[in-house]
Amino acid sequence: MQLHLVDATYELFRAHFSPRPPVRGRGGMVLSGVSGLVEQLCRLLSDQGATHVGCATDRVIRSFRNDRYAGYKTDAGVPPELLAQFPVAEAAIEALGLALWPMVEFEADDAIAAASDRFAADPRVDRILVCTPDKDLAQCVRGDRVVLWDRRRDIVYDEAGVRAKWGVPPESVPDRLALVGDAADGFPGLPGWGDRSAAAVLARYRHLEDIPADAAAWDVAVRGAAGLAATLRERFEDALLFRDLATLRTTADGVPIPQDGAEQLRWPGADRARWTAFCAEWGLPRLAGRPPRWR
Repeated sequence: MQLHLVDATYELFRAHFSPRPPVRGRGGMVLSGVSGLVEQLCRLLSDQGATHVGCATDRVIRSFRNDRYAGYKTDAGVPPELLAQFPVAEAAIEALGLALWPMVEFEADDAIAAASDRFAADPRVDRILVCTPDKDLAQCVRGDRVVLWDRRRDIVYDEAGVRAKWGVPPESVPDRLALVGDAADGFPGLPGWGDRSAAAVLARYRHLEDIPADAAAWDVAVRGAAGLAATLRERFEDALLFRDLATLRTTADGVPIPQDGAEQLRWPGADRARWTAFCAEWGLPRLAGRPPRWR
């Protein structure tokens, strides 16, 4: 079987900020994100033939990482009309009959990492497709069995693809982010380090601890190596903190994934009465017939 693990928060944001005219529901409420998310999930189930699906959401934007680093991303700047759609999006996923992992202490990315780690151990699983273009989740890739799927561009990144795209193996993705930073998540990386220098050094040494402190000991050619090595020495504790922020958690860290086996992600079809009631409650009649199969 194949599993499709969906970053529903990403789909919600992407649909909300789409240049198309806004979708309004009950009382004029903007539901563009919810509508787009539903369309994408139904397309995944119909056109792309998904049978076993899990969806992760950020029930709240803040997570345990905010306690570790004050600059980590929050809901500041997120439009209120988008934040208001989060609970509706979760209701839509459940009404469709799909497995939902709503995160509070952790993040949606953690849920996907935890699920991919758990279900990759299931011998009945042939492949796991992590449905997002988010580079953070590239650390979940394992060979060609756990892959990252950018559905919008229809590009699949296996382990070789991650190396080609980001210059490092999947296990080095958190180290790379520690050096170059992640503006979306709110941490800056180390001064002077960029994509090329981080990729070149980590392709050789893999992890921060393995990079020689003295650039004279590097056996890889990098412009400005002496300055980069000095910065890493001086800011090593910051680099470790940033790597910790970038490292996704699993069930071993307490991420709640209630399903024990991959078969529990099988989509049985939508319950017609429940889906119809959802569409009526939120004023979305155009979505009433959208599920590709009824239970």
